[in-house]
Amino acid sequence: MSGKHLIESPTKADGAELWRIARDSQKLDLNSAYAYLLWCRDFADTSVVARDDGAAVGFVIAYRKPSDPETALVWQVAVDASQRGKGLAGALLDALFDRLVGQGVRYLETTITPDNQASIKLFESFAKRWEADLESAELFASADFPDDDGAHEPEDLYRIGPLARK
Repeated sequence: MSGKHLIESPTKADGAELWRIARDSQKLDLNSAYAYLLWCRDFADTSVVARDDGAAVGFVIAYRKPSDPETALVWQVAVDASQRGKGLAGALLDALFDRLVGQGVRYLETTITPDNQASIKLFESFAKRWEADLESAELFASADFPDDDGAHEPEDLYRIGPLARK
């Protein structure tokens, strides 16, 4: 499939490929392979995978906040190196939120480290395309991460919305 990707909900069978894409990104905090398998099983309705000739080449995993079902938190966005620079991450976000907004989601939240300019630009572009406000503030300081001895960058919370169907 050249130029056009099939974007759909992941299945349990996609978990290993999502783990590989996340690992190879060398930017994301890598969860266990088991976590990606569970994510694809339990949160498929709030996640999407892009396929090229049947192979997973990108994904967005997200969940609706139990305390605020109008908000979906994007946990990770990753695109295989072979597909970067083609607008796939933005297309994945748009496809997912077109579905979720139709189900009552009005806000996107995500966390981004201050040094991750690519992700910051991705979500700024999303807010612009969706004509929605974007707010950001520190959510977790470096000291909040017990396993990194202060080496983990802070995580800023980005909140985009309200979202409405385009």
